[in-house]
Amino acid sequence: MKGLVDKPRRKTAPADGERYEDPSFSAAVIAWQKQHGRHKLPWQNTRDAYRVWLSEIMLQQTQVAAVIPYYQRFLARCPDVFSLAAAPSEDVMALWSGLGYYTRARNLHKCAQRVVSEYGGRFPDDPELLADLPGIGRSTAAAIAAFSYGRRAAILDGNVKRVFARVFGIDGYPGAKPIEDKLWLRAVALLPDEGIEAYTQGLMDLGATLCVRGTPSCKTCPLAGRCVALAQDRVSELPVSKPKKAVPERETVMLVVTQGSDVLLEQRPDSGIWGGLLSLPEIAAGDAGRFDAAVRTLVEPYGELEGCRKLQPFSHVFTHFKLHVAPFQVALKSRSQRIAQNALVWYPVERLADAPLPAPVKKLLLGVLRSDDLLAAV
Repeated sequence: MKGLVDKPRRKTAPADGERYEDPSFSAAVIAWQKQHGRHKLPWQNTRDAYRVWLSEIMLQQTQVAAVIPYYQRFLARCPDVFSLAAAPSEDVMALWSGLGYYTRARNLHKCAQRVVSEYGGRFPDDPELLADLPGIGRSTAAAIAAFSYGRRAAILDGNVKRVFARVFGIDGYPGAKPIEDKLWLRAVALLPDEGIEAYTQGLMDLGATLCVRGTPSCKTCPLAGRCVALAQDRVSELPVSKPKKAVPERETVMLVVTQGSDVLLEQRPDSGIWGGLLSLPEIAAGDAGRFDAAVRTLVEPYGELEGCRKLQPFSHVFTHFKLHVAPFQVALKSRSQRIAQNALVWYPVERLADAPLPAPVKKLLLGVLRSDDLLAAV
């Protein structure tokens, strides 16, 4: 069948003259996975590319335990690629809310729509075509192709990089392009001729259950006998950590504007943090005079201001910066008939639990608005 014929294995040596082929490596991984690996995860034991793809996207930068309930909710609401492609974007974001890295959710929706429009609802079996779809990189494409179609393709996620760095004693930060290029050469050269599904899953399982970051279980690792890091007592040193940079810090003020049984929410733009989600209106942090004026400017078009009280501040760490949030609850005596402008909308408090909100914002709202004890206005 077209697209299922594997390309011949690269037999030439890498540029540095070292040969990476080693059939005994893949044989050890496969044998271990069949006996000790994970076999009962919700997305295993299926060739359904939709389910495989969904799990692989969710597992990017997220632990299995956190993914499972989201995966099950997604399947209950969107059991196939057609239903996901047709779902409203706000439903997709609500299903994803709390899982983090929200660009994945937006790309998930776009990818489903492209698979339906360009491939008739069938994910392509060619890793290169898969990698061209939104949100699917080279490693994720290889995993989808391997688990769904048995394609012989190399993965290189964070877990695999850690295994390779330790087993082969690779110095340098694995995220740096020169080091990553070498790791890709090794990943391709080590591919087995048979058993690609068990091998791919085995690499994932080793990195997730034995060769972990903190305290790896070297005594039960099937690769311990060949592990350079273990032999040289460098397990704690490898892989080399990413060079540290000062984490920028930002401040903002969030307003919990309430009137009756509704709260005023704002639709965030698709780009940027929490893209596409609902969140709270924000104003710049400043002195008391400017703060009062900013609050009145924002809320007065929507009703008569009754009072304002300070809530417990909190911080949230993103990939590239730390955000410090000073929240305030603002109560309105009455609401004007003006229609919300600039993506602001009144939202029923009773529906907040299922709303497409960032996890820290949802936690704040549910904690504040479910409480019967209101502090005096300040």
